[in-house]
Amino acid sequence: MKSNYIRYIIFATIVVAGFSSCKQEDFLDRFPKDKINEQIYFKSEVDLKLYANQFYTALPVEFSNNDNNSDNMIPGNRNTFLSGIYVVPASGGGWDWGNIRSCNFFLKRYEKSEIPEAAKQKYAAEVRFFRALFYWQKVIQFGAVPILEQDLTENSPELFASQNTHKEVMDFVLKDLDFAVANLTEPSAENRLNKYAALALKARICLWEGTFRKYHGLADEHVFLQATADAAQTIINSNLYGLYSTGNPGQDYRNLFIQDDLSKNKEAILSRIYISNINTTNYTRAISAGNTGYSKDFVRSYLCKDGLPPALSPLYAGDDTPENEVKDRDPRYTQTIATPGYVMTQNPDGTQDKISIPRVGTSATTTGYQVIKGRSSDPAQSNANQETIDRFIFRYAEVLLNYAEAKAELGQLDQTVVDVSINKLRARAGMPNMVLANLVADPNTIFPGVSLPLQEIRRERRVELAGDGFRFNDLLRWKAGKLIERPETILGMKLTPAYKTNYPSSQVSGIALNADGYIRVYSNITNRLWYDKMYLYPLPIDQLTLNGNLKQNPGW
Repeated sequence: MKSNYIRYIIFATIVVAGFSSCKQEDFLDRFPKDKINEQIYFKSEVDLKLYANQFYTALPVEFSNNDNNSDNMIPGNRNTFLSGIYVVPASGGGWDWGNIRSCNFFLKRYEKSEIPEAAKQKYAAEVRFFRALFYWQKVIQFGAVPILEQDLTENSPELFASQNTHKEVMDFVLKDLDFAVANLTEPSAENRLNKYAALALKARICLWEGTFRKYHGLADEHVFLQATADAAQTIINSNLYGLYSTGNPGQDYRNLFIQDDLSKNKEAILSRIYISNINTTNYTRAISAGNTGYSKDFVRSYLCKDGLPPALSPLYAGDDTPENEVKDRDPRYTQTIATPGYVMTQNPDGTQDKISIPRVGTSATTTGYQVIKGRSSDPAQSNANQETIDRFIFRYAEVLLNYAEAKAELGQLDQTVVDVSINKLRARAGMPNMVLANLVADPNTIFPGVSLPLQEIRRERRVELAGDGFRFNDLLRWKAGKLIERPETILGMKLTPAYKTNYPSSQVSGIALNADGYIRVYSNITNRLWYDKMYLYPLPIDQLTLNGNLKQNPGW
């Protein structure tokens, strides 16, 4: 409950304040107050807990406008990396090792604490969880990086170390994840890391690594893919988690992401808690004028209600109007994208601001496919920086998707696996089951090189996790960066001359359209370009200068 979290914050604040209280020691014997005094710190459980707390802000919170760097969404301002105009930075660029150093500092000192061994190892597990997360993020960005297990100083010889290989680093990450799973405890009301959060991170990271190894030709993918399946299976078998559903497929998906309290929601393996006047966000207000929108390429991923893709379904009514395009489609469409009838604001007096037509030509949407996932219609949540809606960090739905994909990649997919994973998600959405024996090829698939089951699992992943920040990493691991070049990834809705008459001419006169009438978000290009060097970011120039043993990534 949020009240428990408030009590925890107050307790932590009191303890921190206590560290700053006056003592009677001689002035010259005092240690600097902006640094940890190793002679008196790392003694109690409170010491270990408070040290670990610093990493919690780095947990990946799932806001639903996090796909601007992919083929799912199109921000008004072009992404420099995906536009092919990113240059090698002089400094910075993500080559920051502060968090990893802080993890190592703890891991070299926590053993001297005077607490029971299980408690001691629990906090070590928390820190190793975070070190695994930080190292994985480094590998995603840079590939090969140095493995550092010491907290370095300016005189440490490791400062001049060369990079370990991608595979060496990820094998190191897996060891940290296994330690975290083995030593973290069952979930509690305190909303700290627990063994199932560690399993969820393990499933996420190992799926990324296993598929990266497979599609980039690194080999040895089986260990990581099996680790994904096993971790996900453990979470499923725990029976502690499930999909949120009230039996209303027309509302459940939307309502899942606008809950003020996720502490009792079985889909939340771990969530970020937001509390009025303590810890709040600005998401609803920001996304209402977010200058972004889903792409035509993304929207074409939605199946029709008969379970068939638009290219094959007799239910598909075309896209000449937004009303036709959404007709008889997966119910998650209208719970993710603002379509005619969506209530933007529900005022306490009963009045409403309701969408009648997509708000193109405004900051609400670049494409006509306005993002509403995770957006509240409660005006109180639109007050500047006052939103208190809880957000997912690890969601059970992702675990099911990871499980299905890993089993498919391992050649272990059968109908039983599909029924406990993909079909659970489809049932919540009110969509027909995926039946392996009845799958038909989508002539417009964007993944013709993989099996039909994998095509549909990837489709389900794209729809269920829309906007949550997974898509770019998915494209990287599948070696599918070339999808960024598809023209549909920077096109919006069709704006026919007839539909234009619904708008004031001043609102739509400046909107660029292609020859087929689709909105061109970037009027000066018709598609983006992907170069294979973009599977990794470049190291900054200053680090290559300071350490001659570092090698720049290929192509940069």
